[in-house]
Amino acid sequence: MNAMRIAAMDTFAERQGLKRGQGIAEARALCPGIDVVPADPGADQAFLEALADWCDRYTPLVALDGKNGLFLDITGCAHLFGGEKSLLEDVLLRLTRLGVEAWGAITSTPGLSWASARFGSETIIAAEDAERVLVGLPMAALRLERVTIETLERVGLKTVGDILQAPRAPLARRFGSQLLQRLDQALGLEDEPLSPRMPVASLSQERRLAEPIQGEDDIMGLTLQLAGGLKSRLAERGEGGREFELALFRVDGRVFRIAAGTSAPLREPDRICALFRERLQAVHDDLDAGFGFEILRLSVMKTERHDAVQADFSGSKDRNRPLSAFMDRVVARFGPDSLLMPVLVESHVPERASLYLSLQDADRRKPPKLQPEAYVRSARPLRLFSHPELVEAVVAGIPDGAPAGFRWRRIAYRIARSEGPERLEAEWWVDGETAPARDYFRVEDDTGRRFWLFRRGLYGQQAVMPQWFLHGIFA
Repeated sequence: MNAMRIAAMDTFAERQGLKRGQGIAEARALCPGIDVVPADPGADQAFLEALADWCDRYTPLVALDGKNGLFLDITGCAHLFGGEKSLLEDVLLRLTRLGVEAWGAITSTPGLSWASARFGSETIIAAEDAERVLVGLPMAALRLERVTIETLERVGLKTVGDILQAPRAPLARRFGSQLLQRLDQALGLEDEPLSPRMPVASLSQERRLAEPIQGEDDIMGLTLQLAGGLKSRLAERGEGGREFELALFRVDGRVFRIAAGTSAPLREPDRICALFRERLQAVHDDLDAGFGFEILRLSVMKTERHDAVQADFSGSKDRNRPLSAFMDRVVARFGPDSLLMPVLVESHVPERASLYLSLQDADRRKPPKLQPEAYVRSARPLRLFSHPELVEAVVAGIPDGAPAGFRWRRIAYRIARSEGPERLEAEWWVDGETAPARDYFRVEDDTGRRFWLFRRGLYGQQAVMPQWFLHGIFA
């Protein structure tokens, strides 16, 4: 059980007759000169995801295929690279230059591409040739479980051609529904949608460079040009961008993605460029240009309706633009939590009735259905503590009398006037069904200071004695 086994191997090891799952001791006996390296699944997964980022230069629809493969949906993209054959040759050639041994195939279905890349010899397969290609491939080409493959081989069904014309009902009863499902997916009889690992942009503008660039000014100059190309397309749709992404493809295959959000729909190139200038300043230490970037892509990840506004005599189309531009640049430089906005929450517990969110999160949040007046049944203090503070030495009538005096922060106060109680029940779906209620009092001491206190719990109705808290101070 503790024996070391082969998890992966190169082409040379396969030619020596070694197999995955084989013990290392047995492998050394068959091929004494093999080089054994400990497996690192985490590093392998990170490398595969880095390759998926790199493949984004061909199509935004890139999906992971297990631990050692990628699916690329190149629908509508092949003509940009001179056709399907040229695209595939470019992908494999670039991967070879990066030191990656890879195989690929372009077909009409993910299942057929998977089978042909791993077990077939053809790379470009038309939809009408799917059955002809599958006939000679082994059962493993259908992405079946090992147990199913071994069971099929024991009864003499070793290739896909052995089951193509066989009755389907007996096959499903004996070997399960997965066999026919995988066969139909490979033939294109059943749809197999891909799940891209990255969100698909609404609009994109890209520039491929003959000579890589490294300087920030060069990056910003191209970003301004890309933003100018997006402006007309956004204007045609009557929209503005709320979330943008600048992707920088380095010559060695690494991809840097820099995101920027806005407080209002935006399509002015200079303001978009200013946002990414701030973002570059924020991520300066983490952005290693290396030998330069060869592809720049500016994408609009989220759009909203952006109606044109006529300028007044001041020449400003939007008087709030300076404020929104300031907010966007601050958030771009210091992060989304640098500027917060208070929003109402549907809760009758005072400290939960509002909270602070970043500008983007507050904009996405739907406002409460109730009007603000519904949350205020009586006057609330101007200064409300985020967390109620415990007070001591409270003198109050039992069972629900107003306090006559208390001590808070080591200072004693004598109450001259009071109003209450105002009872607020606990939110059982948050605090539990046994949480005690609160009785709030508005009190004023003998010097004119006004406080908002509450008693948590009632005397004689629970095992624990009620406690008093100061929740706010009136002006």
